[in-house]
Amino acid sequence: MPGRAVLGTAIACALFAWAPAHAAPAAPADAEFDMTMLAGGAQQPIDLSRFERANVVTPGVYRLDLYMDGQWSGSTDVRFAAPTPDADVVPCFTPALFNLLGLPVDKLDEAARTRLHADGCVALPELIPDAVAAYDQAELRLDVTVPQAWLGYRARGYVSPEQWDAGVTAGLLNYNANLYRTRNAGIEQTTGYVGLNAGLNLGAWRLRHDGSYSWRSALDGLPSQRDYQAISTYARRDLPDLRAQLTLGDSHTSGELFDSVAVRGLQLSTDDRMLPESQRGYAPTVRGVAESNARVSIRQNGALLYETTVTPGPFVIDDLYATGYGGDLSVTVTEADGRVREFSVPYAAVPQQLRPGSSRFSIAVGAVRETDAQDEPMLVQATLQRGLTNAVTGYGGMLGSKGYGAALGGVALNTRAGAIALDLTVARTELPGQETSSGQSVRATYSKMLPNAGTSFSLASYRYSTSGYYSLREALAARDFALGRSLDDIFPDLDETGVLTPQQRAALQSARNASVLSYLDSLDRQRNRFDLNMSQRLGERGGNLYATLSARDYWTREGTDTQFQIGYSNSFRRLNYNLSASRLRDFDGRYTNQFFASVSVPLGESPRAPMLNAGVVRDSEGQQQLQASLAGAVGDASQFTYGASAAHSDELGTSGSVNAGYRGSLAAVNASYGQGDGYSQAALNVAGTVVAHPGGVTMGQPAGETIAIIDAPNATGARVVNAPGVRINRFGHALVPYLNPYNLNTVELDPKGLPLDVQLASTSTRVAPRAGGVSLLKFETEYGRALLLRVRLDDGRPVPFGAQVSDLGGRALGTVGQGGKLLLRGAADEGTVSLTWQDADKPMQCTFTYQTPQPVKGEAATAYPVVDARCSPTVTFAAASL
Repeated sequence: MPGRAVLGTAIACALFAWAPAHAAPAAPADAEFDMTMLAGGAQQPIDLSRFERANVVTPGVYRLDLYMDGQWSGSTDVRFAAPTPDADVVPCFTPALFNLLGLPVDKLDEAARTRLHADGCVALPELIPDAVAAYDQAELRLDVTVPQAWLGYRARGYVSPEQWDAGVTAGLLNYNANLYRTRNAGIEQTTGYVGLNAGLNLGAWRLRHDGSYSWRSALDGLPSQRDYQAISTYARRDLPDLRAQLTLGDSHTSGELFDSVAVRGLQLSTDDRMLPESQRGYAPTVRGVAESNARVSIRQNGALLYETTVTPGPFVIDDLYATGYGGDLSVTVTEADGRVREFSVPYAAVPQQLRPGSSRFSIAVGAVRETDAQDEPMLVQATLQRGLTNAVTGYGGMLGSKGYGAALGGVALNTRAGAIALDLTVARTELPGQETSSGQSVRATYSKMLPNAGTSFSLASYRYSTSGYYSLREALAARDFALGRSLDDIFPDLDETGVLTPQQRAALQSARNASVLSYLDSLDRQRNRFDLNMSQRLGERGGNLYATLSARDYWTREGTDTQFQIGYSNSFRRLNYNLSASRLRDFDGRYTNQFFASVSVPLGESPRAPMLNAGVVRDSEGQQQLQASLAGAVGDASQFTYGASAAHSDELGTSGSVNAGYRGSLAAVNASYGQGDGYSQAALNVAGTVVAHPGGVTMGQPAGETIAIIDAPNATGARVVNAPGVRINRFGHALVPYLNPYNLNTVELDPKGLPLDVQLASTSTRVAPRAGGVSLLKFETEYGRALLLRVRLDDGRPVPFGAQVSDLGGRALGTVGQGGKLLLRGAADEGTVSLTWQDADKPMQCTFTYQTPQPVKGEAATAYPVVDARCSPTVTFAAASL
């Protein structure tokens, strides 16, 4: 029986959602219903009079999501009323609603502004001609569309800074703990590591500290070792008016024009994340002239990127999304009379390019804090990039430090032959005990896609530096050596105890050698450097070929360092295969060639079927290893992962390992065990986040820079759709670990599995957080028992189907289904309900009081208590006039 009641309610809701809210005033009846189509419809009274009119929205206040031209603008309460007694109900517009939608009130004429500020109900078309406000009752959303000529220009994806959420005051702690135990040649050792990122949010300021704690167990009677290293500490806040971030403390300078180095001091730099997504990166501006209300279509490599309608006259489209590096734009203008005109706009991009009229800047002042550098000289750096036209971007910068100065100027061009950037850097270096050196460095960068050939040069770069030129990093390293510091001073011995096994000592020494090698590279001043990154598609079924190449030589030594990777990938049915060759440099500075071949295939048809991988790797010295692995995931959100691998080589013998992981609401846990010839290894890793906020303390998965805390009282067990493995905890909270700052993020809850006595007022919300913020997202819930009522009149007849249900305060509770059945959610222990309906064009009303049975021990959680009720007619009332 409950199913039939729910079905009746669903039919009523469908009828509600069927009619548009902004329909014009209707005639006495817009539709008629055949009562015999409903079970028992010919024998029992049924009130469908409300559904015979096109507009079935009842007056009142509704909590709605607002959408402006398809973009979410916020959530608010909207009043619905009839402007005149014989008119349909419409959403009433107010100054606050205008402001939330981003509609400029000052563009209204004097008469419209007066009506907007009046106490009555005014519809949107009465304020803005040809504007539309469409209400979707099923989705509880109000879509507003305003003519572009009245609204003016606003980029796609634009979110007003007034809607950016600074978040709540909160304390944060991200942790990553790893425990590693080895047994080699009978010697056991355990090492531990905890990486910490602690923070405090106060208003717009974000205070952060990064550090790490390491531990090594006692060995052969020697005590254990513990060490804490403070990595960085800083305070940061955003400056929306400048579209920039201000950092006080530790940060890194931008690496777009000069070398990126760590600095302790002040840095102010633009943050492109504050731009709408359609304004980020480089995309050309499309300009043209329309002779009528024309349709403009923009394609790239045959794919339709954008389409809009423009009015007669010149048009400008400058909110195209950046699409990477490939392909000129094909623009088609289709006039109202069917005439079609086409033209193309060159489109290729290099990192230095910006859109016309946009800028990017950075200013840094502080002390250099590079890990390898012993000296910490002061540094001042300033850079500026500016998009001048569709084809030209100018950029430049200046850098000064103790004994070092550099200036750079360049231009980036968008041409039909591709995107080209050319720049020149001049530098002057003073080293202790040496003569002053001056030099220049010229760099050229190129990017182009050849769609017909399937070739993409995503980045090709060449740099030439004269013998007297030092980059900033080269100057810092040379200064250290000029001051007489040795490698042992900069890179002390990593085995202070002297009791490690030969294998462990070799591993630590290799890590030291890698640091030393990287440091020595900075002393080898480069003369020529060439980098290439390209890919080639070989037809529809021929697979893909890719290649990367890096070659450089130096003024300070002979020879050329060349490294490359070349690979080919394709698939045959469900089998994927890959071939690759690489030239790599080991810790000793020697080069070797490595060749790799692998195949992978899913073991089943399910999307979560485990994947089997097999491969062979061989190097130029004749060493070969066979590899095989199996990996998969289980769980409704793939929160459980597992894997196993095996390998064999003549030199290292046979080895194997297994691993498992779980990513839950409180943390992420991974464990592994491996064994080979003469050794074994076990590891445990736990990572997560702890947030202290106004609602309490919440634990969660490893989190990014910007997060949210969900507050949904009594919704224990509800799944967070945006965060796999995360559910609402017993306190009604959950941590959403990743949000995109300055963008609208939709956060959804899946109510499946909630108790029957808990109802979510809405299952989704949106927020545009500021970078580093902790947004508090409140989901309104109703807590109370669900009750199935079978309501009859005093004469024994069921209450008419379609009767409206409300409490004594006038709050709508639902609609009566067939057979007088009513599903009442959030029922109190005792309450009174009012029903209203039409009987032969005469309004009727009755009321009844119910009592909710107490839960029976052992009763199934999915069972609704059923209660019979008698509804006594109160008065026959006259139709109320609006």
